[in-house]
Amino acid sequence: MAILVPAKSGFTFRIMIFFLLFVCPMCLPFYSSAKRNDRPIIGVLAQEVYSQKPNQTAYIAASYVKFLESAGARVVPVMINQTLEEYKKLFNSINGILYPGGGVSIISSGYERAAKIFYELAIEANSRGDYFPAWGTCLGFEQLMHLTSEKTLLSQTNTSGVPLPLNFTNEIKDSRMFKDFPALLMEDLATEALTENSHKWSLAVLTLNSNEELKKFYKVLSTNTDGKVEFVSTVEAYDYPIYGTQWHPEKNAFEWTRPYIPHSPSAIKTTFYMAQFFVSEARKSLHKFQTEEEESKALIYNYSPVYTGPKSAFEQIFLF
Repeated sequence: MAILVPAKSGFTFRIMIFFLLFVCPMCLPFYSSAKRNDRPIIGVLAQEVYSQKPNQTAYIAASYVKFLESAGARVVPVMINQTLEEYKKLFNSINGILYPGGGVSIISSGYERAAKIFYELAIEANSRGDYFPAWGTCLGFEQLMHLTSEKTLLSQTNTSGVPLPLNFTNEIKDSRMFKDFPALLMEDLATEALTENSHKWSLAVLTLNSNEELKKFYKVLSTNTDGKVEFVSTVEAYDYPIYGTQWHPEKNAFEWTRPYIPHSPSAIKTTFYMAQFFVSEARKSLHKFQTEEEESKALIYNYSPVYTGPKSAFEQIFLF
């Protein structure tokens, strides 16, 4: 039996349908992929070559590039000794920066100067709601500690070529970095020597706890010890998307020239979960190059890696 709807009610019903189909969706929070950058580009900071040759004054280890590419990012090399204007333009074009490990000065070098500029730009941008993540590995971790404290606070440790398990702190339960790690992998990280250390200098836990700038800025997620000095091994900033590991997550999957680098299934998973986390942070940045031509010219695809193993600590490097 048909149900008769009074004319007035029918008009009201049509208005409700129109509102539900066309007006309401416009009122909903705009969550779609428009707020997520699925084409993230991350800068990797170059550093001085120890023995320089013509057109070979700086380098980036290819493992850092592969590390980021494995999680769906593209890479732009951040050259040393550029102008402030060039760095500012690049900052507004990329979606994050990685300070790699190495052997240059964190006090006076082209690496340090560029790292300082990008660090200050990242702090300023994030403070006004412009998301921009930064990551430091080994030397990059030490550089972040120096930039935040504006002091030289490192202690010498016997940690060159040593794989270690992580001693997680109570802060791990609220960590952004390890939030999506499987429970079994977290257990392996805490009990197996999955994190490779290649550093002679470390930030002692006692030093961090006595420095107000570092203590207020960084949440300590893990520590380690060389048997004498307990040092900080993993951090994330409380209020900024800034992260650091004194150990090398990229080496497990991509470096093979040293016998102490772990390559177990859990070690490889560690590489990719760390990469996935940082790239997911970069996806929150909406910076982009002004033109496709500028983007194409900046990408590391314009350079070819050089095979350097087994004489080097790196399988491949990019030379600039």
